[in-house]
Amino acid sequence: MLSLLWLVPAIPLATAAILALFGARLTRRAVAAMGAGSIGVSCVISLLIAPALLTSETPYRQTLWTWIDVAQFQPRIGFYLDAMSLLMMLVVTLVSFLIHLYSTEFMEEDEGYSRFFAYMNLFVASMVVLVLADNLLLLYLGWEGVGLCSYLLIGFWYRDPANGLAARKAFIVTRVGDTAMAVGLFMLFHSLGTLEIQRLMEQAQAQWAGGSPYATAAALLLLGGAVGKSAQLPLQTWLPDAMAGPTPTSALIHAATMVTAGVYLIARTNVLYTLAPDAQLAVAVVGAVTLLVAGFSALTQSDIKRVLAYSTVSQIGYMFLALGVGAWSAALFHFMTHAFFKALLFLAAGIVIEALHHEHNIFRMGGLRRELPVAFWTFVAGGCALAGLPLITSGYFSKDLIIWEAWSSPLGGPLLWAAGMAGVLLTALYTFRLIFLVFSGARKTEVSHRSGFRMKATVIVLAALAVVSGYWKSPLLDFLHTALPSMEEAHAGMTETMSGVVAAALFAAGLFAAYLFFLAKPQYSGAAARNPVFGTLHRYWFSGWGFDWLYNRVFVRPLLGAARINRNDFVDAICAGIARFTEGANHLLAATQTGRVRWYAAGIAAGAVIFVGVAILL
Repeated sequence: MLSLLWLVPAIPLATAAILALFGARLTRRAVAAMGAGSIGVSCVISLLIAPALLTSETPYRQTLWTWIDVAQFQPRIGFYLDAMSLLMMLVVTLVSFLIHLYSTEFMEEDEGYSRFFAYMNLFVASMVVLVLADNLLLLYLGWEGVGLCSYLLIGFWYRDPANGLAARKAFIVTRVGDTAMAVGLFMLFHSLGTLEIQRLMEQAQAQWAGGSPYATAAALLLLGGAVGKSAQLPLQTWLPDAMAGPTPTSALIHAATMVTAGVYLIARTNVLYTLAPDAQLAVAVVGAVTLLVAGFSALTQSDIKRVLAYSTVSQIGYMFLALGVGAWSAALFHFMTHAFFKALLFLAAGIVIEALHHEHNIFRMGGLRRELPVAFWTFVAGGCALAGLPLITSGYFSKDLIIWEAWSSPLGGPLLWAAGMAGVLLTALYTFRLIFLVFSGARKTEVSHRSGFRMKATVIVLAALAVVSGYWKSPLLDFLHTALPSMEEAHAGMTETMSGVVAAALFAAGLFAAYLFFLAKPQYSGAAARNPVFGTLHRYWFSGWGFDWLYNRVFVRPLLGAARINRNDFVDAICAGIARFTEGANHLLAATQTGRVRWYAAGIAAGAVIFVGVAILL
């Protein structure tokens, strides 16, 4: 079965090409069957491959062909399957299939139906290539593929200029990180002579000592790429605006593809970070700060999808925190649980948005608990998993493990642990604020549409996964330890049980505060908003802590000013000058076309004399 590995990315890639070329001529039923069915086939193949790898004692390599052969540079189109890439492949294909199934109904009336599935399938194919690549150049191809698809899907409804702007913003901001990553790849190849990931890690261990400036520089450059793709500080500004795309696109970007790519990159190159403690500390600090900054912003948003977007930034921050303290398996465990409950939350939100005739403002919702029971109960399941309902939902198990590792790991400490705990309180507060405002209280907008079987079945399956996947903790971590190193636990002054009790208490506090301010006594939140201090903080957090304002003044406006000054580009002037010279020469030559034979004969004779003279002189 392992020999079928190449089909997992090939099938959605081929289907994307067919839909792009011929989709407009196909019926919607055929487009849906090809778009969702191809991802379903890839998912089935992934599930069939899993037992074969589990019974194998070594990772599986598959080389299709040599991509480039220049001197000593010979990257291959080849795949590497181990515990980590298998987990990523399974989650990507399974969650993507469920999102595609949901999309067959959600996008049914859209005129760009076949175009949508072509983009989505290319997105999944690019992500699978990214996680299976056996060398960093092929990984970078998948990396840029998901970047391209995010641009296409965020700006899918391109007739609205705001959507095009959001797509360009995502593309440009992530290019900043991608540039850093590209420089890192050049540096790694120059220093170690290879981009094959496993050989690269072996060479790094053999040639670089701990704390080596080369290892630190390479790790920081790769971190730059990861920060851009995974929307972490300071390149997090693109993700909230990415909500301009269709809701299934948001679910795919947040749950199974693009924003988790940075987490995978750092986990896959973990050897570099163990050789560069300063860079690994930077990963932890970036994650800790991001999870708090995004959590406060999520608490103030009024758009249901933007709340979930900031939530994703915060939860990816938890994964970076885990990576930074060496808890590689914990980061991937949270990646898995997050994929289930975040896909669920976006798709359940899509049911609400469609039911209210594309209303996004949570303050115009309310009272939908009985009107939309499937959306309500599945959203509650996803919200409880996100907030970490103790001992029941998956988010509790994965997030609690990260927080405990932030304390007990030799690379952790009280400050990182406290940041993780503060995030628990914030997450519970903004999650249940969202639930209470959308589903409780008085109904403010009438339900105009009810979803069908495919959309409801998808969220029900995801709700089950969001609850039960946390119970896979022990076997999953044991499995991941075959591909990832584990940090020795210090157990300094606190037990894991005590840490879990504190997290549970903070969850309860966040739930109670949300109930008090947004359900029982909503006048309290109104009074807080009118308070000068809290009102200012609310506006500051609502605007994403002013990062867009800052970047607009530091980068965007100066660039636009330079463009206005250089409106008549001097490079264009050179090209225009060459064109004008060519036109003038043409006019001169045209003037010699008189039709008089004697002048032509004289010209030929003069040319012959000049040619003979030059030949004699030389």
